[in-house]
Amino acid sequence: MNPLRPLAAALGVAFALAASHANAQDKPPAIDTLKRIHDGGAITIGVREASLPFSYIDAQKQPQGYSIDLCLKVADAVKSELRMPRLDVRFVPVTSSNRIQMVKDGKVDLECGSTTNTRDRQKDVAFAYTTFVAGIKMLAKKSSHINGVEDLRGKTVVVTKGTTSEKMLKQMNEDRVLKLTILETKDHNESFAAVADGRAVAFPMDDVLLYGLISKADKPGDYAVVGKYLSVEPYGIMLRKDDPAFERLVDRTLNELFQSGEVRRIYAKWFATKELTVPMNQYLKEAFVIPNTYPAWP
Repeated sequence: MNPLRPLAAALGVAFALAASHANAQDKPPAIDTLKRIHDGGAITIGVREASLPFSYIDAQKQPQGYSIDLCLKVADAVKSELRMPRLDVRFVPVTSSNRIQMVKDGKVDLECGSTTNTRDRQKDVAFAYTTFVAGIKMLAKKSSHINGVEDLRGKTVVVTKGTTSEKMLKQMNEDRVLKLTILETKDHNESFAAVADGRAVAFPMDDVLLYGLISKADKPGDYAVVGKYLSVEPYGIMLRKDDPAFERLVDRTLNELFQSGEVRRIYAKWFATKELTVPMNQYLKEAFVIPNTYPAWP
């Protein structure tokens, strides 16, 4: 018998135990949002300040919008699930640039805005079932005669920092050698203002958000949403990754809204008004029938 064999075996066991211990230390602690909500007595919702009609702060400084209404339904479901007589709902402003980090850091439990579900973002956060499907087009003044991407060549275009539109435009500028000057702003209101005051000729963004901005303009007739769809953008409520119990509760709540038809009433409240009419497209109809978390394309 090789006298070194028992020693080698013992060392092998020791190394295996050490590696197992190291892996256990490296593995992040499990996330339990429901326990944290129960212990703290509150759920925290991330709200955008100017993503009409999904998530915005109104004149009375209150959060409003389609996504906010859906998240309040989730809050009701959480309260019922945890059998809490009272559950505080706390709203925290988030931006295009910091929303993902706010979810990752646990500063908000749900991000309820107009966030596109993408493959890249799925690496950092989880998305609940799709609640809206938009497409990127461009907002421009009618007097500018901008009708498509080629009309932008050599001109100044504005984007909201941290959006899929920003990434898409920069890639398009490089691929097509459009020689654009690209302005970056912190929110959609600032981007709209850049078109309104002539600093930029166009603002690419999800079409429904552009219609919302035009509806609030002093002279809505001066603006148009132009061009072909540049992408398809499925919106979803963001939450932290690796928390299956909370994710199941959020998705179950949304699915109940889809199946009961209540989501259509909420949709009509925000998208079938005198100020803003956006017919439900086929992508969204399908998402309500067969709930999914498909990311954006291309």
